[in-house]
Amino acid sequence: MPLILGIDTGGTFTDGVLLDLDSKEVKEKAKAFTTREDLSIGIRNCIETMVELDPRQVQLVSLSTTLATNAIVEGRGCRVGLILIGHESTGDLPAQQVFVVRGGHDIKGIPVTELDLEAIRKAVTEMRGQVDTIAISGYLSIRNPEHEQTAQGLIQELWDVPIVCAHQLTTALGFHERTVTACLNARLLPIIAELLAAVRAVLKERNITCPLMIVKGDGSLMSETMTREKPIETILSGPAASIVGAVFLTGTESALALDMGGTTTDIAILENGRPRMNREGATVGGWKTRVEAAEISTFGLGGDSYIQVSKDRKLIIGPKRVWPLSVIVNKYPNLIEELKRVDPSRQIIDAQPVDCFMLVKKPITNDQWNETEWKIVNALEEGAHNIIALAENVGRDPNLLPLKNLEQAQVIGRISFTPTDLLHVLNTFTDYNVAAAQEGASILAHRLGLELDKFVENVLSEIHAALCMTILQSFAYREGLRINLSAETSVAFLLRSLLNGTHKRGFKSEITLDYPIVALGAPVSGYLPTVGRNLNTPVLIPMHAEVANAVGAAAGQVAELIRILIKPGVAGGYVVHAPWKREAFLYLDEAERDALAKAKEAALERAQRAGVVDPKLLVEKEEVVSHTSGGDDVVFLETRIEVTAIGHPSWEE
Repeated sequence: MPLILGIDTGGTFTDGVLLDLDSKEVKEKAKAFTTREDLSIGIRNCIETMVELDPRQVQLVSLSTTLATNAIVEGRGCRVGLILIGHESTGDLPAQQVFVVRGGHDIKGIPVTELDLEAIRKAVTEMRGQVDTIAISGYLSIRNPEHEQTAQGLIQELWDVPIVCAHQLTTALGFHERTVTACLNARLLPIIAELLAAVRAVLKERNITCPLMIVKGDGSLMSETMTREKPIETILSGPAASIVGAVFLTGTESALALDMGGTTTDIAILENGRPRMNREGATVGGWKTRVEAAEISTFGLGGDSYIQVSKDRKLIIGPKRVWPLSVIVNKYPNLIEELKRVDPSRQIIDAQPVDCFMLVKKPITNDQWNETEWKIVNALEEGAHNIIALAENVGRDPNLLPLKNLEQAQVIGRISFTPTDLLHVLNTFTDYNVAAAQEGASILAHRLGLELDKFVENVLSEIHAALCMTILQSFAYREGLRINLSAETSVAFLLRSLLNGTHKRGFKSEITLDYPIVALGAPVSGYLPTVGRNLNTPVLIPMHAEVANAVGAAAGQVAELIRILIKPGVAGGYVVHAPWKREAFLYLDEAERDALAKAKEAALERAQRAGVVDPKLLVEKEEVVSHTSGGDDVVFLETRIEVTAIGHPSWEE
């Protein structure tokens, strides 16, 4: 019986499933903590938890990963040299060195000037030893890629260095965004190569020798080879996998898919089993790209969100992520006794009395950290400590502990009260340590001046309200409204009583969603049923909801899309703008036949390279015309052709 091993590396957990695609049955599932300093460790731990895994039955491994997104957000990656052809930069670019050379094309794909090959040679000479990869972006190369292709060929003759061309990544207009996409792709090349090598090593340890596929930001799969060439395509990989998992596990094609993970809640609205695509391109880490990805709204509310009581006695939930007390205390049981000794009324700058800290990774170098920071590291090397106990150990006042830089560098991790702990206090979810969660709740309840039961009720109500607001916010984003509903006073007045389940302002309002909610993620059973009642819509929590992303990774299909544009020529005839070439034809029907045939061939070839034995072809053709002022004559503007080859990758040897 051939099985697919699906793996998802989330912000908190790495999930794994063994999926029988024919019977749609999850044969086994597992969870392990994600190890962000080295994702392969978490993947190894997850796979090792699957005690019944028979490597002979695994015929395909499919991975969704946060690596590309995290690397871009954190500014990690190799040094990039950029060659701009025909146009200077119009904004900041993620490159270390930038050179502008003559060349480029106009909107018709006709060269504006001859490509300056000598300037490219000089740029290569200056970049040697200063950069690790090169990105090339030519002005309007989507209309004619010849200058990018010529530059690539010349650089390959001069220097054995990885090269990325912008026209290979997108066919969308927008020179700056296309250039950013090429630079980020170049920056990610060694990072994704390192991950794939590490995953391969883990699979080899388990004698798993089958093909490896990666989830793209649109939810489809691409081969290991293509991932090495286009790592930028994996941004938003994890949220996209959850959408595929939602459809696979429920069979529901029209729904609001909500995935509540440890760090964030991701929401996508599905129509006909697919989310709307962000054709303008995803924005990650402040960089606007031309990478098409599923339209997903992400909010900083998850099972590991930091729950605090402010100095003015207000609840704050998220967006910062911490480690849940209930989860970590099993490893460090001394924390319970330390929490019992805490004075709940004590004020600490940038921290709560309930906060504890643990060592995540010991620094290698001595230069970066001062004497007190090293005392903190050494104290936590013995085990985790509450902030009061840590201060006593180090010999400093808790307000004077230099924790910020250590925490930002992920040398230490903060442990505190979270929505996961709340579920333990409620006995809704008790997989970890209930006593630790109760101690944390008691400290925060005291700070609010509430009995424990009332405190728990208030926090639960706030989380329900926040989840309802994120759902409504996602509909606002869908309509193109970039407003923050929570910050709008008038909106808050109308919605707050509804979302808190109370009606104390002299009126009653109701909201009814037109979509059922498909709830995914480990915490959703504790929160989403009430959210569904507040929004008058059914909530579907499928079996295996806690590993839905891994299911989505395993259930994904390859989808290779080719776009071609046909426009009138300058001197008559018609011009075909393809990702690989610009060609001229005398007649429109001839241009369309040739373009369609080559697009089908290219889509099939790419899908087959990705492991699909018998791809299915989907063809969409749109003719754009304009009517003259009299309305009798029609003027041809362009023909747009899209060919998509789809199918499940073969897992047969």
